[in-house]
Amino acid sequence: MNITYPHVIQNCVGEKLIFRKVEKHLDGDKVFVENYVTPGNGPQMHTHLQQDESLTVIKGKLAYEIDGQPIQYAEEGETVLFKRGIPHRFWNASEEMLHCEGWIKPANTIVFFLSAFYNAQNKSGKAEPEQFDSAFLIKRYRKEYDLPGIPRLVKKMIIPITYYTGKLLGKYKHFKNAPRPEGDYVNYYL
Repeated sequence: MNITYPHVIQNCVGEKLIFRKVEKHLDGDKVFVENYVTPGNGPQMHTHLQQDESLTVIKGKLAYEIDGQPIQYAEEGETVLFKRGIPHRFWNASEEMLHCEGWIKPANTIVFFLSAFYNAQNKSGKAEPEQFDSAFLIKRYRKEYDLPGIPRLVKKMIIPITYYTGKLLGKYKHFKNAPRPEGDYVNYYL
């Protein structure tokens, strides 16, 4: 997948992400991000299984929750680090637009994954992404990202059934150039 930077994505639920640039590092590329979140909004609880994520508040107030810990806040100038493998979420806890800058390392497939996820949200018109696209993304990139709020039964049965149904119905042609999941050397055929 060929991406030109800056790369801007926006979903229908008040989040805008700008992927500014990617720096090459020996231990994995680092993608620099800037995000804008409307009051009360932010991503659901999620886990980057292979990546660390850092956000510095430029304007507004960031509320965040790390799995098993109480809700915390970061004010302008403060930085929050979300370690890989730890479920977390954040949202805008102020009455103004939240503006943060940060990075994700290693970048892996994050730019593609979030671009496709935002597109799936925009297709559905709500926070829950369109079912076939989300089944594709969740199944294909399960070793990189997790949504702990999805019940285990849904992950093990419903999502695979939806994925294979979508495959049979030809729903994934727009994913023909999707990058291979990081660390997964299985060939994926659409």
